This record gives sequence, structure tokens and C-alpha cells, in this order.
Amino acid sequence: MPLKKYKPITAGTRWRIGNAYAEVTTMTPEKSLLEKTKSTAGRNSQGRRSMRYMGGGNKKMYRIIDFKRDKHEVPAKVATIEYDPNRTAFIALLNYVDGEKRYILAPQGLTVGMTVISGLAVPPEIGNTLMLKNMPLGTNVHNIEMQPGQGGKIARSAGASAQLTNKEEKYAVLKMPSGELRKVLVNCCATVGVISNSDHSLESMGKAGRNRWKGIRPRTRGVAMNPVDHPMGGGEGRASGGHPRSRTGKYAKGEKTRTRGKGSDKLILQRKDGSKLAK
Repeated sequence: MPLKKYKPITAGTRWRIGNAYAEVTTMTPEKSLLEKTKSTAGRNSQGRRSMRYMGGGNKKMYRIIDFKRDKHEVPAKVATIEYDPNRTAFIALLNYVDGEKRYILAPQGLTVGMTVISGLAVPPEIGNTLMLKNMPLGTNVHNIEMQPGQGGKIARSAGASAQLTNKEEKYAVLKMPSGELRKVLVNCCATVGVISNSDHSLESMGKAGRNRWKGIRPRTRGVAMNPVDHPMGGGEGRASGGHPRSRTGKYAKGEKTRTRGKGSDKLILQRKDGSKLAK
């Protein structure tokens, strides 16, 4: 995943670090797998603004991704690796032997011409989808189901993967990208490999205009507001505003956001900070 550092020809390219897109093989998407998507600009169904700092941006089409990988025992050939404006990872176009075409999340190492397959007794190779119970320990997986047949929910962003560390009677223990140890049913499916475009977090926008292209408007700092507008507003001079918090007073750092007593607590063996849950 090579990055490209731009020469400072303009002010916008002085700090620009972008993706070289060395893995991408085409810029033309498959038309049959496109859907129109409408920009909300932060408005709700009444047309009133419910989210600030959203609006504008380039138009884009949604690519229909196959998260379920439920076309079992039918081999498919990788036709292209493509950029998807709706996600951080690259996507791969599969041509199945029966003529159907589908998009999947592209793992690292998947190249044009390779063959992938999903099923119960397929080999645990890059791009293949199978149940966790049929994978060897230590396998890196992505697009992991939380319930059998539901479709992949976990580890879908650029560079993400979970590691299969143990198998119990009906559960497999996965080490999540956050470091959390969590149990998932062994009958859930996952795809072998690490998601592509792992250097996405190292990219630098270079200028504010690139965020405007993405539909992100300038954000006003709370300390720059008046007391009537924000808890951190007001004060003489450049007052820091105390603890960082939201406009409604909710603390921004350190507060637990997970619901206490959630039903899935019993599936978490170890938190991402290393602490173990009380049984």
C-alpha cells in the first residue's frame, strides 16, 4: 500500500500525502452493481438540520457489496481491484463461473486473476470465506459475522482484521482489532486475510478543500462560541473552557459509552484495555 508524497507545487500539495493506488486496476465501476445515493446534508425527514457541519461534496454512487458471501461452492475469478468512495478499503469485482458478478471487500494480497470461493470445506486461503470452526488457529480474518447467515459486521475497514486465537465447544475466541477478546459462534463465517489499504490512516488531506469535496463543512470550536451556544464558550481572552465536552455537556474523554449490563457482555472475555469482566 504505497503512499505518494506530493511536491509542494501549491499550498494544497505542501502537506499532501495521498494514496498511490498501486493496487487499483480500473477507475470504471461495474454498472450493474451501482445504486444511486442521495446526500442528506445533515437534514432529517422534515428537512430540518439534525447534524451540523455536513453538506456539499461530490456526487457518488453506492457500490453493492456482498457481505454475506453466500454463493457457496462456486469459484469466482478476480476481475478488478477498485476504489470505493463509500469506504476506506478497496473492493474487488468477482466474476463467478455461472456468469454472476459481485463486489467484495478486497484483502491484502488479492490480485487480478486469482480464484476465490466460499463454502464449508474450502481451503483457508486469502479471499476465501468459510466457518470459523474450519479455520486453523492464528488465522487473520475479516468481514466476520456476529450471527450465522447475518453477513459480515466486524473488521470491515482499511487494514482491519481479527485473529482466531481459540476454539471452545460452540464459540471461537477472536482478538479484535481493538485488542478485545470476544467469543463468536463457530458457525459464523469470516473471510481469510487482512483488509486492503492499510496505510489509509497515514494519508494527509493537505488542504481543507479536500474535506469539502467529501461533504464535510468547517467545524466551529466550542471555545470560540458564546456561553449561550456551548458549555465551553465565553470567558476573558483565550479561555480553555475546562474539560472538553459536547454542546449538550457530555464529556468527550474518558466516559464509558457502552450500555451497562448489555446482553453481549458474557461474550467479552477481555476488554481492549486488558481488564477482564467480572463473571
